[in-house]
Amino acid sequence: MSFFIESAIAEGGAAPGGDTSSLVIMMVIFAAVFYFMIWRPQSKRTKDHKNLMGGLSKGDEVVTNGGMIGKVAKVNDDFVTITLADGVDANFQKAAVASVLPKGTIKSI
Repeated sequence: MSFFIESAIAEGGAAPGGDTSSLVIMMVIFAAVFYFMIWRPQSKRTKDHKNLMGGLSKGDEVVTNGGMIGKVAKVNDDFVTITLADGVDANFQKAAVASVLPKGTIKSI
């Protein structure tokens, strides 16, 4: 009695290629999982962030990707000036703004 795969295939008469329809079904399932678990949520996050960057205005309280919290003092095409403290202004790219905070958050911190 032999436990080698080659002899099992030779005795059973099964083709080593397998069924191609099951392969196609698995590829479709894999593509659907990839789309719904990875691609779609990422594109939604990207769209939301672009809307956030486009909606920035003077007086918004924001937090940057680096964790700095401040109030928007000036908005340009690509950059924003954020007041971090009295007399301390810093220029950031718009893409560095992670989120807009509710009004009054800075005073409550």
